[in-house]
Amino acid sequence: MKSLPRLTGAFACAALALSLTAAPASAQDKKVRVQMGWAFPSTTGLLGPTQIRLVETLRAISGGSIDVKGFEPGALVPANQYLDAVGNGSLDMAWTVSGFWTGKDIAFAMYGSVPFGPDVGEYLAWMKFGGGEKLMKELHAKYNVEVLTCGVISPEASGWFRKEIKSLDDLKGLKMRFFGLGANVMQKMGVSTQLLQAGEIFQALQLGTIDATEFSMPVMDLTLGFHQVAKFYYFPGWHQQATVNELIISKAKWAEFSETQKAQIHTACDAITLQQFAEGEAVQFKAMKEIQAKGVQIKKWPPEFLAAYEKAWNEVVAEQNAKSPEFKKGWDSYSAFRKDYAIWKDHGYLK
Repeated sequence: MKSLPRLTGAFACAALALSLTAAPASAQDKKVRVQMGWAFPSTTGLLGPTQIRLVETLRAISGGSIDVKGFEPGALVPANQYLDAVGNGSLDMAWTVSGFWTGKDIAFAMYGSVPFGPDVGEYLAWMKFGGGEKLMKELHAKYNVEVLTCGVISPEASGWFRKEIKSLDDLKGLKMRFFGLGANVMQKMGVSTQLLQAGEIFQALQLGTIDATEFSMPVMDLTLGFHQVAKFYYFPGWHQQATVNELIISKAKWAEFSETQKAQIHTACDAITLQQFAEGEAVQFKAMKEIQAKGVQIKKWPPEFLAAYEKAWNEVVAEQNAKSPEFKKGWDSYSAFRKDYAIWKDHGYLK
């Protein structure tokens, strides 16, 4: 953790140098106006500032030729409709997570987060250099959008519960907001799941429409106020050990950018990925202390719970491989990479 300030400081210097050197080149580019939908309220911890930072970074390194403006969820289009809106060109771009599109194809979840999956380093390695991002682009292209990896966070919490979960039977019949492939696992545990957007969760929890929820990391969950209603906060986030954000761009808008502007968008996303990860690691412990001070009990799942979740996850994988050719394509690539990566992980890292 001590290296993070130095790392982010180095990033800031590099970004400044890039913006200075990019200015003369970008002055030759025509100005492209862009409307960007945000998947999360700007007040959400870490995610909100990251969205704003992405807009500011795109403007800065393009010398203003990428004239982008960010919009709150629902201001232009409901956040759960961004894929369709960007695909048909009614929205230029959106910063979001591919796991929101599982209603189209469960394979989208492979490029957002994978239960019992790798940490950030291994996940990004597969995405960037192991074929994951290529498969993600092929899948998104079917919906007429360009897509870039554009952010990452490390483990999430496992969820907020109104009542302490003392046995696996306590899960049965619960109504819970759950994201991505983890929702399929919880359904096997007897939980009724639904996917709510960030701004909808607190009210549903408060009104009793749901009994429990997972959302993200402590710093984000704190800003959404779940601690006011639910007093049992479970870890680890077995369902999302690393989560990738994406920037989706309409094919028509992507064609308007010059090659320089496209490179600047790629560079901005790489910079956001680094900074979001580093900041996310730096701010969680403070948020956890504050959550505890508000009367919340921070709990860890016993081994038998994690074993049950993993058993259910293996069943989900088999089912989805049989149902979705796109999921199987992603899973086979991911699994082969992880098998090879284990040689490095087992020898290179302390345990």
